[in-house]
Amino acid sequence: MPTTEIKSGDTDDRIFIGKGEQPAWLTLPLANRHGLVTGATGTGKTVSLQVMAEGFARAGVPVFAADIKGDLSGIAELGEAKDFILKRAQDMNLTFQPDQFSTIFWDVFGEQGHPVRATVSEMGPLLLSRMMDLNDVQEGVLNIAFRVADEQGLLLMDMKDLRAILSHVAEHASELTTQYGNVSKQTIGTIQRQLLVLENQGADKFFGEPALQLKDFMRTDRDGRGLINILVADRLMQSPQLYATFLLWMLSELFEELPEAGDPPKPKLVFFFDEAHLLFNDAPKALMDKIEQVVRLIRSKGVGVYFVTQNPIDVPDKVLAQLGNRVQHALRAFTPRDQKAVAAAAQTFRANPKLDTAEVITQLGKGEALVSFLEGNGTPAMVERVMVRPPTARIGPVTPEERKAIMAASPVKGKYDATVDSESAYEMLQKRVAGTAATADAPGGGGWLGQLGGIVGSIFGSGVSRGKLSTGQVIARNVARSVSNKVVGGIVASVGKSVGGQLGSSIGREIVRGALGGILKR
Repeated sequence: MPTTEIKSGDTDDRIFIGKGEQPAWLTLPLANRHGLVTGATGTGKTVSLQVMAEGFARAGVPVFAADIKGDLSGIAELGEAKDFILKRAQDMNLTFQPDQFSTIFWDVFGEQGHPVRATVSEMGPLLLSRMMDLNDVQEGVLNIAFRVADEQGLLLMDMKDLRAILSHVAEHASELTTQYGNVSKQTIGTIQRQLLVLENQGADKFFGEPALQLKDFMRTDRDGRGLINILVADRLMQSPQLYATFLLWMLSELFEELPEAGDPPKPKLVFFFDEAHLLFNDAPKALMDKIEQVVRLIRSKGVGVYFVTQNPIDVPDKVLAQLGNRVQHALRAFTPRDQKAVAAAAQTFRANPKLDTAEVITQLGKGEALVSFLEGNGTPAMVERVMVRPPTARIGPVTPEERKAIMAASPVKGKYDATVDSESAYEMLQKRVAGTAATADAPGGGGWLGQLGGIVGSIFGSGVSRGKLSTGQVIARNVARSVSNKVVGGIVASVGKSVGGQLGSSIGREIVRGALGGILKR
């Protein structure tokens, strides 16, 4: 890791993002007021994200970012002094010096990064319902399953635990209905099918132990720089609901675990949420309320959340109102929806009399952006057209060999790599079933019918192995087998009358036939 001081343009309390007529600064004490990076595909959003991540890391702020295409991974390797980079740096009066940043790769599937896991209990019924796209009735039954598991001390760690508790609820549906409300086996079956779909998407690798400890995201390296955590999301993006729910779970966990921090001089963590529109698509009201609550209140925990998406209209107004730091790359106005997006984007900025914001948005070149960051007492600065500064680390992905070397030197190597299967709901319910079966099979078990079966068995020698029967027992057994159906019926009827009482001879006959069972059929 280079230790030479970098003339990056940053100061102790500001990050230099780019330059137009005026330089664009992101103020660290206001960086936890959240932000938005938008623009059409290929306009430079990933480079802007990398520039911001580098600035935060240099300031000692840990960063978490989802890497959809793999391009952001290059931040872990030394940058290259290419001609266009040197020219842009010179235009901004920057001294370009290649740099690289301490990086940890994470991967839900454990293939291109350290595994990321959460327990089923930590995820909770609301987020699981979102992940499986359950309706209100199905979500209600899932809540009942969680409640039963909690009351019976059954730990829900992985997918087999969740399947086991759902099966347990189905078996006791009639009992639970009177206590918790209607529990339908058909509904349980639907949830189980959705779990199968989720497993096919790879969610079974996400649920389990050891669960992720969020403090491992909030590290600095030996030079005091913030570690950059990159979630490898190219495969994860094939399951968009799993991706969005996973990132929302992370935000929720940060919100619940971190103490209040007020307005710190710099964030404790900055969280970049790429393809943010997936979080809001078709989200039910309960989930939207949770998202709005987390975004609104997590600021006081010292966490800044930056949404990255193509159009500002992808983000609901209540959430958009919380995003004070804006970077807007070019949008194309080819369709009515595009034109609406341009107008909406222009209206979210503080107007600059020197710029026609709506018109400029469609004219921005690659690497250019309209920028407005919070300043002073938290008010947005007037929008400026700027050229985004060049990153100092590599632009583009790392090679597989470089990734392996980075993972081998990772500070969390070995901590999450091996799965741990502790005793939880599945194992505990299996023991209950085994214990019940053992009780039923024990000598003298089964009440008076079991005793009756034992007596009959002793008569006919069913409890003795074939090789240990005496001559008399063999004769008795053979005689019993040769008895006609009429005689057997009489014997059964008389025994039925004596043991069945008022049950009647016919019911008694069926009971004793069940006890004799295979003896009389040999």
